[in-house]
Amino acid sequence: QVQLVESGGGLVQAGGSLSLSCVVSGRIGNLYDMGWFRQAPGKEREFVAAVAWSGVPTYGESVQGRFAISRDKAKNLMLMQMNSLKPEDTAVYYCVVRSRGSPNYNYWGQGTQVTVSS
Repeated sequence: QVQLVESGGGLVQAGGSLSLSCVVSGRIGNLYDMGWFRQAPGKEREFVAAVAWSGVPTYGESVQGRFAISRDKAKNLMLMQMNSLKPEDTAVYYCVVRSRGSPNYNYWGQGTQVTVSS
């Protein structure tokens, strides 16, 4: 059983910062990628950022230059620092994992709410 537990969401004013974290537990093995998706009310789910097992990050266009993702493999931990937040960043953020050999992100967390007020 693999579990993903997110933390760090909340309410912040536009221009502010928040950090999200996600811890993975269970029989996940090695060589897995981690990332974040988000979904705002009435909108499609959107890729935010990911960090490969190698540590190489990728970012969605809307957060490039504002968000920074990292991971600590020893702790099965992923962090995402979100700076210069905008009201359009308001969404539920989901931690995701793509296990070795999977073509898709096959494990999802419960989500954490991020709200950015204008």
